[in-house]
Amino acid sequence: MSKLAEFRAAEKALKEQLAQLETLKNDAGLKREIEFEQKLVGLMKTYDKSLADITAILSPTPKTASKAAAAPKTRRARVVKVYENPHTGELIETKGGNHRGLKAWKQQYGAATVESWVRS
Repeated sequence: MSKLAEFRAAEKALKEQLAQLETLKNDAGLKREIEFEQKLVGLMKTYDKSLADITAILSPTPKTASKAAAAPKTRRARVVKVYENPHTGELIETKGGNHRGLKAWKQQYGAATVESWVRS
């Protein structure tokens, strides 16, 4: 690209940015944000507070607790239990108590009795 073309492209980009700047200067939302920022900075100077102090006041939890809460919690793997029915010799292997056969045994023989059938 020639120097003249580069100059004209930069000039055009500058004009577009100046037009955008003028649009932003007339924006009511931007004026309110600028006013808010000025008042906030004034309050911070009045009470000798930093932005970190303001964040700490408004944040209900300290940063260390939020990092700990964000860490995924890991569960201990369930242990496989083996139940042996002494009446029939039948074996049931399960990690939880939601096994159909185990529920039937507990209903028939009682939960305490069936729990005594756990093999080591």
